[in-house]
Amino acid sequence: MLIPRPRPPRLIRPVREQATVPPPLTGAWAATDRRLDQVDLLPLPDGAVGPEDVLVDPGGRVISGDEDGRLWWWPADAPAGTRPHLLAETGGRPLGIELDRSGEALIVCDAYRGLLRVTPDGAVRELTGTAPPVHLANNATVARDGTIYFTDSSDRFPVSHWKRDLLEHRPNGRVLAHHPATGRTEVVADGLYFPNGIALTPDESALMLVETTTHRLLRVELGGGVRVLADLPAYPDNLSAVGDGTYWIALPSPRVPVAERLLPHPRLRQLAALLPDAMQPQPRRYGLVALVDGAGTVRRTLHGPAGHYWMITGVRQHGDQLWLGSLIGPGVARVPVD
Repeated sequence: MLIPRPRPPRLIRPVREQATVPPPLTGAWAATDRRLDQVDLLPLPDGAVGPEDVLVDPGGRVISGDEDGRLWWWPADAPAGTRPHLLAETGGRPLGIELDRSGEALIVCDAYRGLLRVTPDGAVRELTGTAPPVHLANNATVARDGTIYFTDSSDRFPVSHWKRDLLEHRPNGRVLAHHPATGRTEVVADGLYFPNGIALTPDESALMLVETTTHRLLRVELGGGVRVLADLPAYPDNLSAVGDGTYWIALPSPRVPVAERLLPHPRLRQLAALLPDAMQPQPRRYGLVALVDGAGTVRRTLHGPAGHYWMITGVRQHGDQLWLGSLIGPGVARVPVD
């Protein structure tokens, strides 16, 4: 049963910002590797869409969610076209999915229910709920001591109206830390522009973090301090650690020139937010993920210029395979990573 969806504020509160010019996809970002237009698709059941994130558990199950609040799994070695098995129903909107410290249960960021723990038998338990301080739980990473660091992307807009937060262009988000042993949740960093993907560094001294609105890759020191590592040519979403000090970033769309040109014009952005969705600035139909190191240097990029699998919001490497999720896609996708 779906829980009630929150009503978003009707009006955004934009402020004047400097326009940016989206950089071209050249150099390390050049579309030389176009394998994302030739993915294996493992579909959701008919009518289901939106496997926003993807995880491969120790048992070899590929796990993702859908916009109707269900969690599904496929065998990692399943051929293309294989239908999934139902794992659990949250009643909300599952986004980021991680393993807890035991490696058995799942930690799920649910956009409408907060931080959840899902056991192998499908039982769902709220860790934080939706009361403050959690508004839009989005992506998580779990430390060796069990602490769950996760992004709370917006205290103004639900995930169903994420475009309004981007048009508002205010620092409505933060990073939180949940301590399962005590049930306490605390703020790690705030004043962030739709913080999204998050991962711990190998020594767990810092967090790698992306902001969707400002298309930035950040390093958040757990001892205090935030440093900008890179300005990206695309809007980033989820982020996952490979385990060797590198990180995959899912990039749902290259930057949209009209959206960047609107930044100095708050009144126009306010009007744009009131238009039907189809008349607002739209993401490009383009598949893109990038591998970066701890300094933010781009190691490689994979492209899908034809947009056969696009709006990629989740990415996870498992062995020699790369698994992809999409906010609007009909299933998860798989490509060899070499």
